[in-house]
Amino acid sequence: MQNSIVDIEKEALESIEQAHDSDQLEQLSIKYIGRKGVLTKFLRNISSLPVEERPSAGKNANILKGKLEIVFKEAFLKFETSDDKDFTGIDVTLPGRPALKGSLHPITQVAQEISDIFLRLGFDIAESPEVETDYYNFEALNIPKYHPARDMQDTFYVSENIVLRTHTSPSQPRVMEKTEPPVRIISPGKVFRCDSDITHTPMFY
Repeated sequence: MQNSIVDIEKEALESIEQAHDSDQLEQLSIKYIGRKGVLTKFLRNISSLPVEERPSAGKNANILKGKLEIVFKEAFLKFETSDDKDFTGIDVTLPGRPALKGSLHPITQVAQEISDIFLRLGFDIAESPEVETDYYNFEALNIPKYHPARDMQDTFYVSENIVLRTHTSPSQPRVMEKTEPPVRIISPGKVFRCDSDITHTPMFY
C-alpha cells in the first residue's frame, strides 16, 4: 500500500502536466483530492494495513494531498493567466452587471415621508447650514446673550461666533430675509447638543 502512494503521486503529477484547460484540471482535482477521490479512498482503507504501518501511511497520504493541492492551485493560476493573454477586448454589447443597492436608514425614510406629506400641503423644504453662525442660531431667534441655551454645556462652539446648530430654526430667519410672506416651511435635519447619556446623543434629528 505504501507503493501505491508513490504510484498515485506519479500518476497525478503526470495527469496535471498533460491537462489542456481548467475544465480538465477541475476533473483531475476531483479525481485525486475530492471527497470521493483517490486519496480519500486510500485514507479510508488504512485500517486494513498492519498497525505498525498505519501512522506512516496516513502521514504520507496527507503530505501528498497537501502537495497536490498546491500543484493544482498553481496549475489553475497558469490557465487563468493564459486566458487573460488570449483576451482581446471587451464586448460592449453584453448587458452590464447589476449594481448592488443599499437601503435607506429608517430615520431617512421617516424624514422623507414626513416631508412628502408637508409638500402636498403646500409647504416648502428649507435648509440651513449644520455649522451655523451665532447670529442665526440665537440672536435672530430672540435668544439673547447670556441665555442658558448659549452655555457651553448645551452648545458645541466651533469658535466664538460659530456653532453646530442646536435646532433647525435658523432656517426661519434665513428664509424670511429672502422670501415675501406668507411663509410656510419645514426644516428637517440634524442638530447638535452637548448632551450624552442613556437617553440622549450629541447628534439627533
